[in-house]
Amino acid sequence: MTDPEHVAVVHDAAEVVVGPGRDAPLERYEDAAVAAVDGAVAAVGPTDEVTRAYPPENATVAVDAAGRSVVPGFVDSHTHALFAGDRADEFEAKLRGRSYQEILAEGGGILRTVRSTREADAPTLLGNLLGHLDTMLAHGTTTVEVKSGYGLDVETELRMLDVVAAADARHPVDVVPTFMGAHAVPDEADTDDYVERILTDQLPAVAEQGVAEFCDVFCEEGVFSVAQSRRVLEAGRERGLAPKVHAEEFTRLGGAQLAADVDAASADHLLHATDADAAALADAGVTPVLLPGTAFSLGESYADLRGLVDAGAPVAVATDFNPNCYSQSMPFAVALACVGMGATPAEALVAATRNGALALDRPGGLGTLREGAPADLLVLDAPSHVHVPYNFAVNVVDTVLKAGEVVHRD
Repeated sequence: MTDPEHVAVVHDAAEVVVGPGRDAPLERYEDAAVAAVDGAVAAVGPTDEVTRAYPPENATVAVDAAGRSVVPGFVDSHTHALFAGDRADEFEAKLRGRSYQEILAEGGGILRTVRSTREADAPTLLGNLLGHLDTMLAHGTTTVEVKSGYGLDVETELRMLDVVAAADARHPVDVVPTFMGAHAVPDEADTDDYVERILTDQLPAVAEQGVAEFCDVFCEEGVFSVAQSRRVLEAGRERGLAPKVHAEEFTRLGGAQLAADVDAASADHLLHATDADAAALADAGVTPVLLPGTAFSLGESYADLRGLVDAGAPVAVATDFNPNCYSQSMPFAVALACVGMGATPAEALVAATRNGALALDRPGGLGTLREGAPADLLVLDAPSHVHVPYNFAVNVVDTVLKAGEVVHRD
C-alpha cells in the first residue's frame, strides 16, 4: 500500500507570482491559488480552477491567502553566514572614516573573524548558523548558499563545511555549501605559499570530505591575483567543485573576465565591472550576483545593474550576510536593488528568486511557482509583490511553505 499524497493548497490570493514572464516582467495571476503535491507545484492559476481540482477542504495543508500576495521563496545565493565573533566596533570605525582595506591591514576584518572562528567548536558554530537560518527563514529565504572561508586552514575549513551540512540536515532552509579557502591570506602566510596550501592541502581534503558544491575565490587587489585565482578555481573544478568568483568589488582587477573564462556559476559583487565585463559574463552564461547590502554598509556606489541587464545577463541579488554586512533579510536586499540600483520591483523579485537559483546551478524551477517546481513559497501580509521593496523597513512575510509544508508563520 502506498502512502497517501501530501497536498497543500494556498487559495484566494490577491496575487500569485509564478516567475519571470515570457512577454512581461512577471507571470502572475489575480484571485489565484497554488496547489502542491508531495512537495512540488501541481497547479497554479485562478482560484476557482485550482480549487476545483484540489479542494482545500481535502488538502493536507490549506492556507487562506485572501487579500495577500503569494511569491516564490527567496534564494539567497551569496552569504558568509557561518562565523564566530562580532565586529560591530568596525562598523563604527567605518563611520569615522576608516576604510575596509585599512581595517583589514591592521588585522581586523576577515582575519579577525578567522581568529574567532578557529577558536569556536562545532556545536558553537552550528548554534550560530541555525540562529541565522531562523532569521533568514522568517524573512522568506527558503534556499541559501553558505561559504566557508573563516578558517583558512584544513581543520577549520572542514569543520565549517561539516557544520553547513549539519545545518542543512536539521533546518527547513536548504543550505548550499561553498568552499572558500581563498577568502584571505592568513597572518602566518605569504600569498603564493598560501595558494600552494590551498592546492595541496585544503582542496584534496575538501574533495574527500564531499560536502562542498562550489569553490569561490576573492579575486581582488591585495588578496588573490587573477593568475592565483585561476589556479585555485581550475584545481577546484578538477576535484568536482564548480567555480564562483568574488570579482571587481573594490577595483577592476579582471575577476569578471576570469569568471567568464572558467565558465563560473556566478561572478559576485561587480561594483567596478564595465560594459565589457557585462558582455563577457552574458556571453559565457555566468550569472552576476549583486550585493547591494555590501555597498550600503560600506558607503560605496552600487553596481551597475542596468548595464548587466541590458547585456542580457540574468542578474541575481543576494544579502552577502557576514560580520561586515550584517543583514539576513532578502526583502532589504530587494529594496536596495530598487532604490540603489534602479531595478523595478519585478526585476528585483526575479533577481531574488529564479536568478538566485541560476547562480547556484539550480535551473529546474527553483525560484518559481511553475508546475513541477519545488513548492517553496511565501504568503505576504500585503496585496502585491511591490510591497516587498515598498514596505522596506518592515518584514511583510507572513507565512512560509517549504516543499508544501508550513515551516514559518508570523
